[in-house]
Amino acid sequence: MLIAVAYTLALVVASLISLNGVPSLGSSFDDKIYHIVAYFGLALLWVFYFKPFNTKYTPVLIFLAAAFLGFILELLQYLVSSNRTYDTYDMIANSIGAIFGTLFATKINVDKLN
Repeated sequence: MLIAVAYTLALVVASLISLNGVPSLGSSFDDKIYHIVAYFGLALLWVFYFKPFNTKYTPVLIFLAAAFLGFILELLQYLVSSNRTYDTYDMIANSIGAIFGTLFATKINVDKLN
């Protein structure tokens, strides 16, 4: 659990501070790629943490929680951060990462059970 909590806290901090020095991937969609990867990792870690408590609703709840966190962080960027700006496409990228991370981790967990 410590890894999932630490990752979540790091994601919160990274979402609210200036990240102007982050290297470019050479794409015009760098920011969205970073969001997808970050929320993929977030969902993946939490699905693995909740594996012992897994119900059929656990992956859905993890996806919803990750997507909600992305929404809240974008809202906070708009309200309190002078370094970051609100972007609807960031929320979409966050949700895409969260759904794929949840599905990937769920698939891995199912395959290990078989």
